[in-house]
Amino acid sequence: MRRALLPALAVLAVVCAGCGSSQRPQTATPAADTVAPTTPTLHAHPQAIEPVAGAGTQTSASTSTNPAAPAGVSVGPAAGGGLSQPISLATVRKQLAASGLSANPNQATLTPEGLAIPPINAPPAVQAVIEAGNEIAHLPYRYGGGHTTYEDTAYDCSGSISFVFGAAGLLNSTVVSGALENWGAAGPGKWITLFANAGHTFMYVAGLRFDTVALAEGGSRWSNRAADEPDLKTFSVRHPIGL
Repeated sequence: MRRALLPALAVLAVVCAGCGSSQRPQTATPAADTVAPTTPTLHAHPQAIEPVAGAGTQTSASTSTNPAAPAGVSVGPAAGGGLSQPISLATVRKQLAASGLSANPNQATLTPEGLAIPPINAPPAVQAVIEAGNEIAHLPYRYGGGHTTYEDTAYDCSGSISFVFGAAGLLNSTVVSGALENWGAAGPGKWITLFANAGHTFMYVAGLRFDTVALAEGGSRWSNRAADEPDLKTFSVRHPIGL
């Protein structure tokens, strides 16, 4: 897979703050749905998402494979061996085909292996978000993961979101969870609805949840888990412009 370093400012921002920062995104936020998202400068997929804010972290140095990954789902090795990395789209597509499930028109389909099949009618950006999410669906959680390097061995909450949004051209640098509180447009979106506060972020894409809480519970960032957090009112609800 191609590799690319994230902008130096984004690296410094996350090293200092992580998911709990209120720092603003590197790119200007459009004010209305009629404005197209800023074209990203990333040259590979980005990353982000964490279990519960303040929960213990899992370090990528603990193992060369992901013990939480369901049987039959692979996690790509790093170049030259070593720790796991995001898997390739080609591998993702083979695993989706092996599930035997068909795509629905407007709803993403969750496979038994914890991957998401994009809806047939979803815009290209939404399909790109889902495909990128599948690449890191089973990689472990690590606070700050996905911020200092584009392809990482583990991702936190905002790192996971940054990875998939960057892959779809919705971000041009990684951001921390607090920066997403005013990102994009207010309210739920047709295809993607993002929840963010200073300590955590998660989202729904075509009906499926993408979240490190789901990762901790079921071994994949994708799930059918409801947005039933007791502190849900503290989250800002946003969506990508036009989606």
